[in-house]
Amino acid sequence: MHITSSVRIVKDNYLINGSDSLKDAVIVIEGDDIVVDFNGAELKGSNDKLYPNEFYGCAILIKKGKNISIKNANIHGFKVGLMATNVEELLIKKCDFSYNYRQKLHSNRLREDVSDWMSYHHNENDEWLRYGAGIYLRDCNKINVHDNIITGGQCGLMMTRCNDGLVSVNNFSFNSGLGIGMYRSSRNKIFNNTLDFNVRGYSHGIYNRGQDSADILVFEQCNGNEFSFNSATHGGDGFFLWAGQHTMDTGEGGCNGNIIYKNNFSYAPTNGVEVTFSKNDIVGNTIAECDNGIWGGYSFNSTIYQNTFSKNNVAIAIEQGQNNDILQNIFDQDKTAIKLWARKEQPKDWGYAQHRDVRSRDYRIEHNSFFKNNIAIQATLSDSITLFKNNFDAVKNNFKTDSTAKFIIEQEEKDVIVMPDNWHKLRGISGDYNSEIFAIATAHPGKKEIRITQWGPYDYRYPTIWLTNIDSTGKMFFDVLGPGGKWNIKNSKGVKNISAIAGSFPASFTAEKTGDDISIGAEYSGEKFTTQFGEKIPANKPYAISYKEFSPQITWDVKWYKWDLAHDPNKDYHTFKTIFSNTPIKTETNNKLDYTWWGEIGKGLAADSFATVATGILQVPKGKYDLGVTADDLLKVFIDGKPVINFWDATKYVNDEDAHHSAIVELDGYKHNIRIEHVENAGYATLIFSLTPL
Repeated sequence: MHITSSVRIVKDNYLINGSDSLKDAVIVIEGDDIVVDFNGAELKGSNDKLYPNEFYGCAILIKKGKNISIKNANIHGFKVGLMATNVEELLIKKCDFSYNYRQKLHSNRLREDVSDWMSYHHNENDEWLRYGAGIYLRDCNKINVHDNIITGGQCGLMMTRCNDGLVSVNNFSFNSGLGIGMYRSSRNKIFNNTLDFNVRGYSHGIYNRGQDSADILVFEQCNGNEFSFNSATHGGDGFFLWAGQHTMDTGEGGCNGNIIYKNNFSYAPTNGVEVTFSKNDIVGNTIAECDNGIWGGYSFNSTIYQNTFSKNNVAIAIEQGQNNDILQNIFDQDKTAIKLWARKEQPKDWGYAQHRDVRSRDYRIEHNSFFKNNIAIQATLSDSITLFKNNFDAVKNNFKTDSTAKFIIEQEEKDVIVMPDNWHKLRGISGDYNSEIFAIATAHPGKKEIRITQWGPYDYRYPTIWLTNIDSTGKMFFDVLGPGGKWNIKNSKGVKNISAIAGSFPASFTAEKTGDDISIGAEYSGEKFTTQFGEKIPANKPYAISYKEFSPQITWDVKWYKWDLAHDPNKDYHTFKTIFSNTPIKTETNNKLDYTWWGEIGKGLAADSFATVATGILQVPKGKYDLGVTADDLLKVFIDGKPVINFWDATKYVNDEDAHHSAIVELDGYKHNIRIEHVENAGYATLIFSLTPL
């Protein structure tokens, strides 16, 4: 459909697949002064696909124009919901772009998988599109994105070279990547949005990686933006700002002059606020229970003013910072409140450090309140730290420093800077406090509420059985979560002594593990709800829920070999594999194949240019299985000598997601020989095997 003038769509449910190319779309709009009112119509794509990582196509493409409005659309099942390029004064209002593309995640409760990491460091050539988006805008000035919903996807609103826009009163929550992403976008006002639970890479009490997910991401020369009165909790980072590659190479520019005011950035697995290589004002925010409240590496001329920090590992962590003011903040039970330090040597490949003075120096720390911190102020290799009128109450160590930190203690009285209640209005900052915006954060306080499924964060809108822990005796602890209703267990396998077989929501029960193929099936009946894939289930309709866990018993014989240029696997596989007749540099037997190496594979052994060969006997019940291996760098998998995975070209390993490889295999219940050959070229290395029944 090609639209060049205003139109009102007939309300209906339209099942139309998109194109394989994102340069085309189901609906193409171009022109000036156009209003397209979808009137509540639903457009669903990828109707020939089952899972969101298979979704393809673009629903709405606005190629160019001025003063275009899109209203009341419901778009699901696409790689990109709406894409606009070169549009001036674009309004997107009251639309729902939920349940579009998202990756299938391979990290689990016990360990992360490197293939789940994302990278947003470059988008000059629309590299971000590989992650999909609810809304993707490029070269669109004076946008107004208001009162829209994007959930159950990977990325919400993505903006590249978009200036002077308004983004307000949207709900972009429970996505597996980003709520809002900005690249080379300036002078925008982002206010009164609900941007919670845009997260991956977290397992409570086991690992907290975030994997570059964030509620708000601001990369590469984004200047003069305002972020105010947003709820951005439970994100990989709450707010993730990076100056950009141009700044890293030249020392010039950055993401400067942004105001971050009165937001809630609590419960981030990594950083509540990350602001690096730039100068910005962080004022009046709430930041609780993060690894770092603010990570401000190489920040300069920045103000951190009247924020409330609580129970963070480190409230403010700044490496190599300069001329930063830390004023009138509250630090409540953070392990370390303020940590300032510097490297002894700068990375030689960082242009930034070669072109700029990056000494840690010239801080003002004034009128802050420290309460029950283990350490209030920790500093090393830092100069000219001015302290004035800070209050320490029940702090174990007011200071932790050494001779490399130089303090100036001011005694002379001076005026206290006071922020009026209407400071944001005096500065022209948009928005105001509204408790409804913070409702999700209020209902789910704490990082323990982050539960990551293979499709992203659990959103508490559908019933589920969730494993929280297994103790040393094999007792399994489950939560039953979801909307109001009743549940009862119908069947189970691989467990015994289930402590409760029925109840209401929420609930918990225990069971004792007896096998490696575990299944607990239950039935839910109660309120209407929306599934994790966007299907709407009416009230009181019986609905099956389950917990499943499958761990095939394979005894792996693992051998490692060193290879040289004469046996370079990247050039000639047949010559390379002759090294397998050599004596291995290391051997071991293991009941799982789950390796991650940040350096040597063993004391005094290779860190680079090595190969792994793992062999075993595979016997599982008859059926189809998803055989998956995450490997850095090269991989071959054989079953009974026949190749099932062959990834032997390092040039195709471009992004982190390229490290994961899978094949659908049909097994007959008998014994089969499995062999995995893995090659590490250089740097980080990993080898992780999984087998999942289909």
